[in-house]
Amino acid sequence: MRIMGLDFGSKTVGVAISDELGLTAQGKEIVRRERESKLRQTCARIEELIVEYGVERIVMGLPKNMDGSEGERVEKTKEFQEMLERRTGLEVVLWDERLTTVAADRYMSEAGIRGAKRKELVDEIAAVFILQGYLDSIANKA
Repeated sequence: MRIMGLDFGSKTVGVAISDELGLTAQGKEIVRRERESKLRQTCARIEELIVEYGVERIVMGLPKNMDGSEGERVEKTKEFQEMLERRTGLEVVLWDERLTTVAADRYMSEAGIRGAKRKELVDEIAAVFILQGYLDSIANKA
């Protein structure tokens, strides 16, 4: 079963997909939009990737504040979650994404990725960290 990981941002969505065994997450792409409210094309691209990879579940980062409280981004994420569930018919699991962007930045720094390339990749790498955290939690439960 393949699982899709999403890092939902105000103008981008980082996308990662698991291998067929659900062991590892690989970054696939970043879906970009001009305005935060323009979600139709974003949903359409995610639906295309679901079909292409045979995705059966989606895991999306939940951007809680460091103290665990929920702000405006959490509200928008939950709205997007509901939209995706309606459009795709798939379960969309919310996964605590605190520190995934920090981890993605650290990873890129260690890999020697600099400047504009770094900004370009951060959402996709964050999606990988979100999905891998979820996959690891499933493996630990088994």
